[in-house]
Amino acid sequence: MLFRESAQTIAERALDTSLYLHLTEQFSHMHGYRPSTAEVRSWQRSIPALAAVLNDAGLGEVEIMLEYALPLNSKRADAVLAGAHPATGEPSYVVVELKQWSQAEPDEDDPALCRIDAYAHPVLNPIEQVRRYCEYLVNFNGAVAEYPHRVSGVAYLHNATEFGVGGLRAIELDDRGQMFTGERRGEFIDHLRAKLSDKVAGARAADALQAGRTVPSKQLMSVAAQEVREREQFVLLDEQQVAYRMVLNAVRKAKQSDHKEIVVITGGPGTGKSVIALSLLGELYRQGVPALHATGSQSFTKTMRKVAGTRKREVQELFKYFNSFMTTEKNALDVLICDEAHRIRETSANRFTSAAHRTGRRQIDELIDVARVPVFLLDEHQVVRPGEMGTVEDIKAAAAAKGLECRVVPLESQFRCGGSDAYLRWVKRLLGLERGGPVVWEPDDRMQLLAADSPQDLEAFLEARRAQGYGARMSAGYCWPWSPEPKPGEPLPADVVIGAWARPWNLRGDRSVSGAPPSALWATDPAGFGQVGCVYTAQGFEYDWSGVIIGPDLVWRGDRWVTDRTQSKDTVFKKSTSDTDVDRLIRNTYKVLLTRGMIGTIVYSTDAETREKLRELAGGMATRETELA
Repeated sequence: MLFRESAQTIAERALDTSLYLHLTEQFSHMHGYRPSTAEVRSWQRSIPALAAVLNDAGLGEVEIMLEYALPLNSKRADAVLAGAHPATGEPSYVVVELKQWSQAEPDEDDPALCRIDAYAHPVLNPIEQVRRYCEYLVNFNGAVAEYPHRVSGVAYLHNATEFGVGGLRAIELDDRGQMFTGERRGEFIDHLRAKLSDKVAGARAADALQAGRTVPSKQLMSVAAQEVREREQFVLLDEQQVAYRMVLNAVRKAKQSDHKEIVVITGGPGTGKSVIALSLLGELYRQGVPALHATGSQSFTKTMRKVAGTRKREVQELFKYFNSFMTTEKNALDVLICDEAHRIRETSANRFTSAAHRTGRRQIDELIDVARVPVFLLDEHQVVRPGEMGTVEDIKAAAAAKGLECRVVPLESQFRCGGSDAYLRWVKRLLGLERGGPVVWEPDDRMQLLAADSPQDLEAFLEARRAQGYGARMSAGYCWPWSPEPKPGEPLPADVVIGAWARPWNLRGDRSVSGAPPSALWATDPAGFGQVGCVYTAQGFEYDWSGVIIGPDLVWRGDRWVTDRTQSKDTVFKKSTSDTDVDRLIRNTYKVLLTRGMIGTIVYSTDAETREKLRELAGGMATRETELA
């Protein structure tokens, strides 16, 4: 939340411009960059309009919580109004989505989406947007979790006329999704008076909402079976819901006519790509639509088969690999959902592929050809192996060569790393993946970051978090050789050796050995904590606390990072892999590892100069006190 005051005070501060200076400063502190000119302009135009309506309604003592951060993700509601219900006296909250639009019309394919001139692609109807904000708030804030009736929602399009936007109202269904225009300002005043008392100040209700305990989020793997087989488990917000609906609309068009199109969904770690993938697969499975999920990750696919397909073989068969479609007929499926599509390779053939199946076709063409609606979900900064070529440009070029329409939906919201945009930006600047150079981490209320002076400190800190009921994992750059898998009953070889500290890598095989889980389950089985994971077992997964060991393949020297390819033991790097590619892939590897944590990250480097730099940048050290905190 950027600011909170009564409607009367906000109206006064809006007049002398001090409100916008405060919002700008708070935004910069929370996100690590200044708000855009458009964002500031929207504050200057929309906030006074909302405050004026409240004051004209006699609700000057209602509390306005501006840019209210939804729990566990980076989305912000424009405003939450807090007060008492005029009839019951209970706390009452109205979530408000403010739009400056003067004109908008429903998308011809789907009234839950709409089109405005400023955007090339459809956006979520603001009625649906605010309804989902309400649902999400009730799901994750303990103050209203047991009292869902206390939360309602409105979209206020203060510049709009009924002629300009009235068509959006086709999806008004309930109390959490209402829309008012500037032309119906009087009705908006009546609506607010029905929700909020003019006799009771809203400060206490606002306090209660702010103090509400955050209900833990559903982690993808823990609800995978219910998502696919029974019902939707996740509330998809904004562009997540746009992407989801665009795919379902494309499927409907494909059924109605000989139609084929490609949808690309792109976003960084934690933007909900796999949640969208699983939500789509579940909906299509329940509708009986021929659809499959595919990845290039053995760990991800095997884990999905295990947790989503528990005791149901037909569900296990929904999860495939990218190289599963070499001989499949064109358009054999309605939908193919390609998750982790940045791991698409040049060809599906490998050394075990028979001569009859070596067609020379590119893997990307196989994936496009096999379904009427191929869906690609990817993050270009998660390419960690030579030969991985799943980029937006690759897919768009392949689509153009086939004369197919390709729709791209960028995801911006952040659901991992506590929903902290600032932390993601810190990681990218730390590793030189974004301009500006490394900066000192400024703690926010979403993500925790610490540096460790030794691997012992790192492990002890994570053990203390586990004792408090959190999940945790240790991972490292691929800088230590990997011993052959031990025989059953034999101890795991302690390959990752740092001074007197030594721990085994995660297992490589499909069976448990000496209590350690098989490779594919390292990130999700609690017994995985005793081993150090690598990027191939961590990628695509999440856990509460992430401990990351930066090895000697990436060190800080003077004023920059230096990669040392000789220190990498990853066999995918060949002599033919250029230094530039190795540098990029190693940095991407650490970006993946540093963005697995949902609550916090603790980082350690094997190099003394790098440790000193991390100590300076992280702004906090793991000490005996923090281990026990």
